[in-house]
Amino acid sequence: MTPTPPQDAAATQDHAAPDHAGHGYITAKDDYLKRLRRIEGQARGLQRMVEEEKYCIDILTQVSAMTKALQAVAMGLLEDHISHCVVDAAVAGGPEADAKIKEATDAIARLVRS
Repeated sequence: MTPTPPQDAAATQDHAAPDHAGHGYITAKDDYLKRLRRIEGQARGLQRMVEEEKYCIDILTQVSAMTKALQAVAMGLLEDHISHCVVDAAVAGGPEADAKIKEATDAIARLVRS
C-alpha cells in the first residue's frame, strides 16, 4: 500500500470541541471498531503471508480485500459525516455550513485520490 500523505492543518484540527453534540458515527461506533479490528487482523495476516513467502497473487488478493474493507469504513464514515455534521451545519447556516461543506468535499477528494 502507498503511504498516506500528511494531512493539512485543517484536516487535523480537533473536531471533539465541547460545542459538538457528538459525531455522526457515534451510534455505530461499536460496528466501526469491529470492522477496524477485523482489518487489523487482515494486516497481520498479510505480514504472515509475506514472512511465509506465500504466492504473490494470493497476497495481492488479500491486499485487495483489505483495501475494500478500508474503503467501506471510509464510505460509512463519510456518509455519517454528511448526514449528521454537514446537515446540522447546513440547517444552522452561515460560515459553519460553508466550512463543513468544504471539509466534506476535501475528504471526498482525498478518498478519490487514494
